[in-house]
Amino acid sequence: MALDPPTPDPLLRLDPSPIDNSPIYDKELPPLPGEASQYASHDAKPSLATSTSTLGLSGSGSGRGPIFYLSRIQRYSSYTFSFFAGLHIANTSIFPLIYQSVPYSEPFLLMAREIYQTPLTEPLLVALPVVAHVTSGLAIRLLRRRQNLIRYGGDTSGHTHSLRIWPPLSYISASGYAFFGLLLSHVGMNRILPLVVDGDSSNIGLQFVSHGFARHPLPPWVAYSLLLSVGVGHMAWGWAKWLNLAPPANWKKTTIDKKLRKRRRRAWWGIHGAAVAVTVLWAAGGLGVVARAGPAEGWLATVYDNIYIAIGH
Repeated sequence: MALDPPTPDPLLRLDPSPIDNSPIYDKELPPLPGEASQYASHDAKPSLATSTSTLGLSGSGSGRGPIFYLSRIQRYSSYTFSFFAGLHIANTSIFPLIYQSVPYSEPFLLMAREIYQTPLTEPLLVALPVVAHVTSGLAIRLLRRRQNLIRYGGDTSGHTHSLRIWPPLSYISASGYAFFGLLLSHVGMNRILPLVVDGDSSNIGLQFVSHGFARHPLPPWVAYSLLLSVGVGHMAWGWAKWLNLAPPANWKKTTIDKKLRKRRRRAWWGIHGAAVAVTVLWAAGGLGVVARAGPAEGWLATVYDNIYIAIGH
């Protein structure tokens, strides 16, 4: 008697892993059959915005859910912070590298503060973009997890444990969370702590940094090295993703075509090379010139000592 052929494993055994930088990652997943009625009345009312297709977006309106708008917030908030970062690398690295002197470079930092450190521009160019970037990224992850729970959380076939309920944590996301923590500590040290101790932060500049290196060099060396490497790496890969230059997640395991694999390898090395180049440039001026400028003198040294003593440095 012939045996029946084995039944293939159900699709629920698959482990879905969305491509991290695919354009469709910004779109909502299609509704489940039970959810279709919620969208029926909405789809029955066509509008001008959903009847056209612009920049490759679907005209059906299915991609305009919360994730779509949160992705745009995350993207455009990085533009304004990149503008601030460009000014900051000029003042803390390029000018010190050119003049090889902290006193000669300090006026450029003071002039730049009139752009990004006023009561109006500091929240708009620094605080709000950072908060919007981080919170929108967290919201996207939570929405993705919720969608995965709706689709796979009620599985009773015993295969739910093999599914990834949380979206995969890419290098860009992990470095972003690390950069956010390092950035908070940097802001706390250079902006908040002087206000608490001295009641003013207008005296904080390149000499404050060099004074900290002169007091105890190891902690600031570690802190600034991590801040530069993690921050520049995150921004380099983030911009590569916005420009569609970054290879997809797990490209080494999923790319079979030789030409495509070679092209993605070149992109991977190119992005890393750009990140290393910017990090070295920033460190050359910041750690090579500012960190070695020596302690401040006079009444300014007393102000700086009081601030560093407050944190045990």
